[in-house]
Amino acid sequence: MKLDDVKKLHQKKYRQAFGHYLVEGEHLILELQKAARQQPALQRAQLYVTDAYSSWASPFDTRVVSDRQMAHIADTRTPQGILAVVPLPSASGTQQADSSAAKAIYLHEVQDPGNLGTILRTLAWFGGFRCLLSPDSVDPYNPKVVRSSMGAIFHVPLETGVSLESLPHRYARIACLDLDGDRLTATGFQQSDCYVFGNEARGVPAAARQQLKARAYSIPGSGTIDSLNLASTVNMCVYELMRQ
Repeated sequence: MKLDDVKKLHQKKYRQAFGHYLVEGEHLILELQKAARQQPALQRAQLYVTDAYSSWASPFDTRVVSDRQMAHIADTRTPQGILAVVPLPSASGTQQADSSAAKAIYLHEVQDPGNLGTILRTLAWFGGFRCLLSPDSVDPYNPKVVRSSMGAIFHVPLETGVSLESLPHRYARIACLDLDGDRLTATGFQQSDCYVFGNEARGVPAAARQQLKARAYSIPGSGTIDSLNLASTVNMCVYELMRQ
């Protein structure tokens, strides 16, 4: 891939057009190499390094570039000097086809890259979950999401463009997080198949909750403030699911 095309991968339309996304930094490249042992399609990634990383042991095709060229193609202001161009799962066939994960976390119009990255880290830590993203959610292959996921992006089965309306056709028992719901410890929370979390500012539309026939649950608090961060909410729910 030409360096100018690598630079274009900062934008979603070009990630979709070229079927690749960027992974940047030592830690993420190590996680990519680990994942590539189990997902052969990832072995088609291309590695770009500066002289400082020219001796990096890698299973990928590697190209050495100058510091100036690295600064041109990297998404960060002060690049470490190592990045990879990775095939998108939709193009490579990794992750998407695996539906064996026991439970689904559905995110409705999540907008914050940091929130999504943190959620993916939680799901990868515990394992046994897949992540479904609604239309109009942040692109999970946005460089900011990839970095904040700390490599979890390679280990969590992901689906994008999943409509709320499709959920009842896939899952018999749907739970929804809402301020007026039952406690997480209530009977039924553990038995749900899909857990729906709303947009950071608007939540899940009331009409959609009724259509889904989802049972509502909430995380009890002191009442001092009226909401929790989305990633924190998902983290607590997933921990509760794994605790018992």
